[in-house]
Amino acid sequence: MQLDPVQRAAQEQFARQSERYGKGHILENVADVADALTQIPLPGIADVLDVATGGGHTGLHLASLGHRVTLADIAAPMLEKAAALGASRGLRVQTRQHPAEEFPYADASFDLVTCRVAPHHFSSPESFVCETARVLRPGGHFLLIDGSVEDGQPEAEEWLHQVEKLRDPSHHRFVTPGTWTKFCEAAGLKVKRATLAPMKQPDLNWYFDCAATTPQNRRQVLDLVAHAPKSARRLFRLAEEDGKIVWWWQRLTLIAAR
Repeated sequence: MQLDPVQRAAQEQFARQSERYGKGHILENVADVADALTQIPLPGIADVLDVATGGGHTGLHLASLGHRVTLADIAAPMLEKAAALGASRGLRVQTRQHPAEEFPYADASFDLVTCRVAPHHFSSPESFVCETARVLRPGGHFLLIDGSVEDGQPEAEEWLHQVEKLRDPSHHRFVTPGTWTKFCEAAGLKVKRATLAPMKQPDLNWYFDCAATTPQNRRQVLDLVAHAPKSARRLFRLAEEDGKIVWWWQRLTLIAAR
């Protein structure tokens, strides 16, 4: 598996940190997925691909609904732990290791492709969308949930990029809703929904621990927080609660159809 530098960084980071993404992780709460699925018509038993599955929470939720699910990830330890979590719940899933920018599946193989809180690590989100469109059946759907920044906020976007890159060097870039929509339309997908909703993050120290941020980088992030521009403070609602730094991620939910 030939990987570019961004892909290798993501593979190494999530292999190291795979223990942190199972039970008890913030993404174990799949209320956002359940809400989005109310707007996606699926066959009784759908073929589902969950790309960059991480702890497997999205794919396992779909498996619990009776669908045939393939969990895909670039890091083998993530797949092993996600499959084990599924087995502990009596769920059967397939696993495949591959990057998000190149799928090993035939055209028109799936009714639904999902990807949740991962594309900001992809080296080419555009290639990922093209591959998603290729493997979707006619009438199939694409569900994307990820951090984003509203269009037209370059200062706040750049500030957040610096914070995320220091916190986790495998971070690549958040993509705005408008850019995701352009990628989808160019690939032949029709966007049915693209909405941003605030998502309160755990305190900054939890975020540091989750990514194993180095002490030097932690200091730099704290400095960026202390000197954040007004646009970032407003958009991400930077604040202190009980002596802890908190902020609200802009979470994008995008649904597109083939």
